[in-house]
Amino acid sequence: MDRKTYTAKVAELRPLREEIGKAEKTVAAAQAALDKLNQQRARRISELAGYEGAKADAIAKASGLSVGDVVRIAPLLDPTPAAVRAAKADDQAVTVVPAPAPVAESASAVAPALTRPAAVTEQPASAAPAAVAPVEPEASVAPVAAVPRPAVEAGPRELPTLPEGPAGARFEAVTTGLLSKRPNFVQQARSTVFLDAATGDLAVRDRVVRLDLGARTPGEILDAVLATAPGTERIYITTGAPWHDGAERYSTLKDAVAAWLNTPSERWTTAVGSGRDKLAGHFVHQRQPVGRYAPTAAPDGGSTEIRSMGEWFDPDGADVVTCRQAFTLLWQALRRHWDDAVLMGSPSQTGRDLWSRTIPTTGKWAGGYPVLSEELRGLLHATGGQGRTELILQPRVREQLPALVEYDRTFAYAKHLWKSPVGTPRRITARAFAAMTEQEQTKALMSCSHWNVRVTVPAGWNHVGLLPAPVTGDRAWIYPSEPGATFTTWAGGAEIHLALANHIAPWRIEILGGLLFEDGKPLDEWGKRLKAAWADLTNLSKMHGDERQRQAAYLASRAVRSVLLFGLGGFAQRPRLVSGTTPIGEALPAGVEILGQDAEVVTWQRQAGFSRDPYAHPEWAAYVWSGARAALLDMKYRQGKDIIAHAGALHAKPGTVVYFGTDGIALTERQPWPYRGEPGDYLLKGHLTGPVEHPTSQEQYLKLRGLGRAELARKGDEQQ
Repeated sequence: MDRKTYTAKVAELRPLREEIGKAEKTVAAAQAALDKLNQQRARRISELAGYEGAKADAIAKASGLSVGDVVRIAPLLDPTPAAVRAAKADDQAVTVVPAPAPVAESASAVAPALTRPAAVTEQPASAAPAAVAPVEPEASVAPVAAVPRPAVEAGPRELPTLPEGPAGARFEAVTTGLLSKRPNFVQQARSTVFLDAATGDLAVRDRVVRLDLGARTPGEILDAVLATAPGTERIYITTGAPWHDGAERYSTLKDAVAAWLNTPSERWTTAVGSGRDKLAGHFVHQRQPVGRYAPTAAPDGGSTEIRSMGEWFDPDGADVVTCRQAFTLLWQALRRHWDDAVLMGSPSQTGRDLWSRTIPTTGKWAGGYPVLSEELRGLLHATGGQGRTELILQPRVREQLPALVEYDRTFAYAKHLWKSPVGTPRRITARAFAAMTEQEQTKALMSCSHWNVRVTVPAGWNHVGLLPAPVTGDRAWIYPSEPGATFTTWAGGAEIHLALANHIAPWRIEILGGLLFEDGKPLDEWGKRLKAAWADLTNLSKMHGDERQRQAAYLASRAVRSVLLFGLGGFAQRPRLVSGTTPIGEALPAGVEILGQDAEVVTWQRQAGFSRDPYAHPEWAAYVWSGARAALLDMKYRQGKDIIAHAGALHAKPGTVVYFGTDGIALTERQPWPYRGEPGDYLLKGHLTGPVEHPTSQEQYLKLRGLGRAELARKGDEQQ
């Protein structure tokens, strides 16, 4: 093609562009008309549902919809008997992805007992200090509570397995055209202020202003803040939690929060964003909600967020100036390791953005890390649990405890980022595993891998359980320890290796199948930089001469922990939970759960499945969580290549472990575990002198834990 032809063909595109533009406008107008007609139909169906004799099938035939569509618009018309609906709801509440029939007994291979340690999963002690390890959820980061329902008795729960034939190929595949790539742009910083909703103190730039917040509704807060600090895009509430005002009037805290977020205002409306964020709206959470608002006069213009400081750290009484200084120190610490670091709305968003800027520009993965197939992501979501939370009950622990001693792994998850799975996994069948030599089997188990296994607790076992077993009910996972107990589960290679190679007695592990990944380092650089930032801030919190700066530095170090912790959780990419509001009388979107309603709108949420998220890597989160669960049981302290000490539940006496809390352990006596201040080390966090009544619930344990921390702080004990 010569230049003349090229110029002519470029000119031919212009009339096409105009025609396409006209066609798009026609389609948009037709779509708008169609949407309006659908809304009219939905309103009329809702009106008909108010008639006592209304029948879904008759309305469906007249409206041109299916019975299911009619029921989604007007749930009152559901012809299913109430008892059956209740049973279905319970089943759905406790069921994960349906599993094919269990693999036959013969279709397995017994893994060898590892009589000498193979390669361990801990990082060498010489690595850069710092690490993040989530403790059991604090009050400021409590998970969203489910809608109350009758307690369901725990029972065995079947997990999905790898299907045979063509369907199984999707479990050894990646999503076409979806890669985690290094961004070629810099995030834009948002104008941010910090508000004490209890006193009205507002920290904006270098000054503090006392505001009159009226009744503390979103509209009044926005009016007051924007009048003082025009252009504000993000408001962090440091204390006062206005979304809990009047909570006693609602059946759940979540309902109260939803009602507060949707408090009517003449000047403000819900900001729904645009494009992929069209349904963003508010995020309804018990303690860390996010309200997104736009001026009623310009709903498509700029928006302002109201967020909780607890997303990043527990202010613990810090004033707005200290919280703002903590954010400044956090940004400065991150900028020392990322030239383009920007603090985004949440630590999860910030963590993933910072990680994306460590994607290599050379080497095998310079083009980006591939995202696994949706089927494989669903499998990992269903079979890869997070932290271990378990209260050990009698008779495994005595009724009267001589003491309650709490240990917490410092910045724990940061210790497990040095190796992670990459690329397309290779499926390992039971037959293929059986055909391997013992050396090959050991290497496979110690590689980045995820295994479907049948487990038997050995005879004479008298310690805590080692591997998670799936159950129905609220707990989801338990850790069987009764000798002879048998169950089928999925677990990471680190946990399987520990079950086979622990120093007490090897467990019987039958391999039913598995996924073997290539070992890589996609999180290593990200982890090293975050650990360095954490170490800088931790040192500053101990050595700075000004008390306010010390407190701000400590809070900033906790924020780094949240960036790593929630950034890692973001990779897990659970099915998206979308929330929104619909005016009363209009049709609700299909498959929604109603959170609450007032005279104007219905607030709802729904699962939207897995998105085409280029940063979805549940294989990384699952591998780190597996390593952290294994380290709760057995962790090695290294000096160079030498192992100098051990720590973890298996190195305590049988019958002394009381509680596991994600990256913490409570026991009945102190342990001789060294503490060097490095990621993963066990720090003495609390000591409650006995005798102590054994807690029978998590609530009782958390109360005792608080007393133990207070006693240790009061006595000023140091790590022994």
